[in-house]
Amino acid sequence: MPARPIRVLIVDDSALVRRILTDSLAHDPEIEVVGVASDPYMARDKILSLNPDVLTLDIEMPRMDGLSFLRLIMKHRPMPVIIISSLTAAGSSKAVEALHSGAVDVMAKPAGSYSAHADGHELASKIKAAFHARVGGSSPTSNLQRTGDTALVHRPPAPPSLYNNFTKRIAPSSRSFSPEQVILIGASTGGTEALKTILTGLSSSVPGICIVQHIPAYFSRAFADRLNALCQMEVREAQRGDIVRPGLALIAPGGFHMLLRRGASGYSIELSEGPKVHHQRPAVDVLFDSACKIGAAASSLALLLTGMGADGAEGLLHLKEAGASTVAQDEESCVVFGMPREAIKRGAAQRVLPLDQMAGFIESYAGSVALRA
Repeated sequence: MPARPIRVLIVDDSALVRRILTDSLAHDPEIEVVGVASDPYMARDKILSLNPDVLTLDIEMPRMDGLSFLRLIMKHRPMPVIIISSLTAAGSSKAVEALHSGAVDVMAKPAGSYSAHADGHELASKIKAAFHARVGGSSPTSNLQRTGDTALVHRPPAPPSLYNNFTKRIAPSSRSFSPEQVILIGASTGGTEALKTILTGLSSSVPGICIVQHIPAYFSRAFADRLNALCQMEVREAQRGDIVRPGLALIAPGGFHMLLRRGASGYSIELSEGPKVHHQRPAVDVLFDSACKIGAAASSLALLLTGMGADGAEGLLHLKEAGASTVAQDEESCVVFGMPREAIKRGAAQRVLPLDQMAGFIESYAGSVALRA
């Protein structure tokens, strides 16, 4: 528990949404809503006066849209931002763009069926994770100054993002793989950008990849589509019955656990709406343990990336004990070091690597397990 409550500023043009979000957080002693704002200009002034720890931010707002404001924040006064977005296709796409632009997490905007208890717990968890997030080169509040109607000006520049640059690799055309080979990846807070860094650095000549990223329902498809547009390999949201094959990365849909099933020609995907694990659905441990249960561990590479909590740590240990190659992301390159830390504490990671070395490691692994003519 932090020494003082986490100070939150809620930015949304809807008075109803501002009230719902404020009320849903009112009973958590670790969080204090210090203010609300109906547009980015008001939010700018309240950031200066209230110095919040975490911002929740709507996308569609008058005078300045949330994405433009987010980019200004990340440039001039980096701080943890959680996007509260509508569930439309356009809203989901903009939310994923916001994650790419520096937001820590995303959550669906409350609707008429909103449960203050259930969704309030989810929002509180995201705020606590965001509070612990490493957000590039945090600058003092004095870097924000008012200049007429232009919201924000800069002094001095924030350091460049650790993850800005990536290099696409040339696919070795001679590689082929046993259908037994599979790469498993789990991630949470900060994972969307970590996954982009890894996947855009890979050729299409690698074993099939199964990914669990903690992401709400409705946003996972837009996330997969964005990666597919950037990567050499095919990336898409998983569907029940999908075959795991080389050159394809499957991302668990939000709201569903993803499991591996063994078939005559390799592995296929099963989806489940079973109980949440570590308060998550999809959960990394569910994917990792399913690989152990079907005997896939000995022919798998498993990576556990940035994220709050312990999801995936126990599953990574089970995979290692069953013969998998296992990797955890190092502390310095994590947005939140929780999940990898727990795996390392358990002795589950054979290697601890910085993010910028993971694509190269996967390519080396793929070369070592490739079938040779």
